[in-house]
Amino acid sequence: MKQYIATALLSLAAFSANAQDATVTIHANQGTNKINKEIYGQFAEHLGTCIYGGLWVGPESQIPNTNGYRTDVLNALKELKVPVLRWPGGCFADEYHWMDGIGPKENRPKMQNNNWGGTIEDNSFGTHEFLNLCELLGAEPYISGNVGSGTVEELAKWVEYMTSDGDTPMAKLRRKNGRDKSWNVKYLGVGNESWGCGGNMRPEYYSDLFRRYSTYCRDYDNHKLYKIASGATDYDYDWTKVLMNNVGNRMAGLSLHYYTVKDWSDHKGFALKFNDQEYYWTIGKSLQIEDIIKKHEAIMDQKDPKKKIGLLVDEWGTWWDEEPGTIKGHLYQQNSMRDAMVAALTLNIFQRHTDRIKMANIAQVVNVLQSMILTDTKGTGHMVLTPTYHVFKMYQGFQEATYLPMDVKVDSIPVEGGHMWKMVDANIPAVSVSAAKKQDGGIIISLANTSLEKKQEVEINLDGANVKTIAGEILTSKNVMDYNDFEHPDAIKPVAFKDAKLKKNSLKVKIPAKSIIVLNLK
Repeated sequence: MKQYIATALLSLAAFSANAQDATVTIHANQGTNKINKEIYGQFAEHLGTCIYGGLWVGPESQIPNTNGYRTDVLNALKELKVPVLRWPGGCFADEYHWMDGIGPKENRPKMQNNNWGGTIEDNSFGTHEFLNLCELLGAEPYISGNVGSGTVEELAKWVEYMTSDGDTPMAKLRRKNGRDKSWNVKYLGVGNESWGCGGNMRPEYYSDLFRRYSTYCRDYDNHKLYKIASGATDYDYDWTKVLMNNVGNRMAGLSLHYYTVKDWSDHKGFALKFNDQEYYWTIGKSLQIEDIIKKHEAIMDQKDPKKKIGLLVDEWGTWWDEEPGTIKGHLYQQNSMRDAMVAALTLNIFQRHTDRIKMANIAQVVNVLQSMILTDTKGTGHMVLTPTYHVFKMYQGFQEATYLPMDVKVDSIPVEGGHMWKMVDANIPAVSVSAAKKQDGGIIISLANTSLEKKQEVEINLDGANVKTIAGEILTSKNVMDYNDFEHPDAIKPVAFKDAKLKKNSLKVKIPAKSIIVLNLK
């Protein structure tokens, strides 16, 4: 990573003895690229209890709700300022037929969720429920269309149903179902993981399908669709190359999926039980996304040097084994301080590449994989915010800010990992840094100390800035396996950070081990 000058040969003993561990120079007047707020996007799939019991309980539920949406979850997501929400999948998208989810609830047919545990869906949460939720949250809807098992006509009519204000058949059907004015739908995904669960297609075949589908998904009235092609999974650079050659600027964006996962076997590791070696492997695997992004960017740059086509990492996050006692295929996992570290490091990487990355959607928003929120769906109505939620909230100031270039000199943590390190770099940067200039002229800085044992002393030189005040928050815990649950909802939460000292235009920050800090400077 060009940001880091890694002293890979440094012994662990010498590493522990350094008085000052990192120096950073932030160039406050050299920023040119806006950090798109959509990078902090969310993902809600019909999977496990993400929708039913997570976002939606129905208006008849004893759990407090607002028109069927869980009130506590709704309020927590409003606090998070979710910029964009992707739905209905995921793999579910390519088996979802949107007309089953409109009209009177009692007339909606049930379906089996073949991808995720065989659960029977009653379709009570459909197009109206999702788009109305986005309006309540102030979030842009991102619709994933069915290409795998659907038809061009079906997707074209869905676009018409959502966005036409004219005297058209689908607009008239929408009005019959209680919605007069169209919704503001900007983002349309043409299929999902078309190389896998979305149809097991070859990139050449999918390219032709995209050209066909996107032709008939038209812009109605004042709506302008941002059409997103189903892109590659992590290391599949050929998929990106074929789509850039065969689709090109017919797509506004190209997706990319990357999970911090050990492997795709039945045992992916436990969310709450891991050793130091496994922790550092996780950090290394999460950081590897930057190299993958660079390689996909290089392919895109050959055909699109002006970066008109966005790269959208619309699925990312940690993937562990399901929690014991939960339903197989529902992907319910706990969320520890380790997951928070992955979130912070990944967001820092996205911010460095905001000239190409236009959106990212962590998987998933409630009760699934690296979620923001966990709910008790047994009727007690308990809800808990995860450490990852707190990272996203701490990072809010980066939304729409201007990324600031910097020079970073930081030590590496050499870790012995044997066979586990075949897929990752065994030298972990001890500190990850990102900075941006906010619209009010203030500067926001994020710092993450990846070391489990050693605090880091960082000197930050502010080139071109005149700073008078500092306000900071820190997220950390005694043990990296700590987490929040219904009995201990605040075991990990942000608190004020006061160990940043300002002298002229230089900051000295002492960062505790395994911690994430966000500083706001004015």
